[in-house]
Amino acid sequence: MATPKFIAPSTSFYSELKNRTNAYFAEKGSHPSGNYKLYIKAGVLFASMVFLYTHLVFFTPPVWLALVECVLMGGVTAAIGFNVMHDGGHGSFSRKKWVNELAGLSLNMLGANIHMWTTKHNIIHHTYTNIDGVDDDLDARPFLRLCENQEHLRFHKYQHFYFWGAYAMLYLYWIFFTDYVKYFTQKVGDIPIKKMSRNDHLSFWGFKVVHFLLFVVVPIYTLGFLPWLVGFLVYGMFTGLVLSIVFQLAHTVEHAHFPMPTEATNRIEDEWALHQLKTTANFATKNKVVSWLTGGLNFQIEHHLFPRISHVHYPAISKIIKEACAEFGVAYHEYPKTRTAILSHIAHLRQLAVQPVLVQQ
Repeated sequence: MATPKFIAPSTSFYSELKNRTNAYFAEKGSHPSGNYKLYIKAGVLFASMVFLYTHLVFFTPPVWLALVECVLMGGVTAAIGFNVMHDGGHGSFSRKKWVNELAGLSLNMLGANIHMWTTKHNIIHHTYTNIDGVDDDLDARPFLRLCENQEHLRFHKYQHFYFWGAYAMLYLYWIFFTDYVKYFTQKVGDIPIKKMSRNDHLSFWGFKVVHFLLFVVVPIYTLGFLPWLVGFLVYGMFTGLVLSIVFQLAHTVEHAHFPMPTEATNRIEDEWALHQLKTTANFATKNKVVSWLTGGLNFQIEHHLFPRISHVHYPAISKIIKEACAEFGVAYHEYPKTRTAILSHIAHLRQLAVQPVLVQQ
């Protein structure tokens, strides 16, 4: 599918959002990138990861404690992705480019690849959010049907029950399969990946080898195959479950739109900023624990409108965006709690589980 175009802005809505947001940073005398709060959080998360890994692999805790630590390490892995890698990949972790690149490379240490992710997430997902056939985040086929435009298969009628298992496999599927598909095809779906330099190729294979040594070879050598297998599956599946749930609550809920371009012009009948607001939702923005752990990805509207602003600023600028939306009559989708967003996601899956009725011409 060719990438669609958006209609030219007909209002000053997005310009007004940018002006008000810029005025906020000017008034506060602060920079849109991360600050000491983010750097402290990054230090806590990395220290936790090193501690859990070292204790699990080299100190052989009792089985019950090992399983608990595997779950915790899965949560910390997801949190590093949300807080450090994500901001670094968007260039908002620090004012310094090399620090952002270093933060982005944390994804490579966790088994995936920042070069592939940049095309999939920054370029495709953030531009063509919820457009089936372009936004790779919508492609969970054949396991799940995430929008009406996708084919309905017989087993989809149960998807609102079994989706937990599908989500749990995301991380393992990502690092052991889809990264390699993207690497060898040099595409995300039908869209070419930015040409890889020699250093990009070396980084891809070098970090894949390091991750395999750290998370497969060394644990098997120190613990044995079966303990490693159980622990790694618990760790990987919990990581995948957390990553999936946070991602899905942002875009695949009842109020989210899934627009398709017109056949004649290949255009989306909205300007880009309005498209982002229609396809995106926030959740649990009053919950400081959720905000801390998810790296502000519960403020998904703010992130999609201003991806180069660090998540530490989202609570403040969300007030600006809400006010502007109210003034311009633009819908602002928000779920007050995490559980209400999860219930909305389940309801969305249930709606799509029903075989669509074909209208006779």
